[in-house]
Amino acid sequence: MRNRIKELRARYEMTQGKLAEVVGVRRETIGHMEKGRYNPSLLLAHRVARALHTTVDELFTFEEET
Repeated sequence: MRNRIKELRARYEMTQGKLAEVVGVRRETIGHMEKGRYNPSLLLAHRVARALHTTVDELFTFEEET
């Protein structure tokens, strides 16, 4: 799964720490999500999308595993 968290976070001049605070997770969780090391729950994905003024579909790209 790929995401645009870092790109959209930069657009809104939001730090990882601020985004983490808004969605209720640790800053490290946001960092792991940005690097593709952590796949969030649907609830967390929705919270991140709302915080970044977008939709889950626009924020995350799901790719089939081969």
